[in-house]
Amino acid sequence: MSDNVYAVTELVGSSATSIDDAIRNAISTASQTLRNLEWFEVTQTRGHIADGKVGHFQVVLKVGFRYEKS
Repeated sequence: MSDNVYAVTELVGSSATSIDDAIRNAISTASQTLRNLEWFEVTQTRGHIADGKVGHFQVVLKVGFRYEKS
């Protein structure tokens, strides 16, 4: 195993459908600009209530990505 250096950033994803979709939306969007994404951790789950029903789901994620060696 080689020595790697990682950075961690925080993302917030949302979805009107599910927590799973909120996670996937955040990771999909982040992967468009961040390279070498390797792991994620859900740190918070919350949502919005509208008219007595779940309006949307929101998740806070820590995402780890590996720095490239020069």
